[in-house]
Amino acid sequence: MFGLFNQDPTKKLQKAYERKLEQAMQAARNGDMRANATLTEEAEKLRAEIEAHKSN
Repeated sequence: MFGLFNQDPTKKLQKAYERKLEQAMQAARNGDMRANATLTEEAEKLRAEIEAHKSN
């Protein structure tokens, strides 16, 4: 019952990961490859964090 309101941290990380990938795609479409690379790198860090949470 008390676990009903606890949020899963992986869901929050997954949404942040998807948001970063979307931003990276928009940067690539606008021709800003530096921003694309930075955002993709940040997204990969989030993905690694998600994998770490899933393995625990």
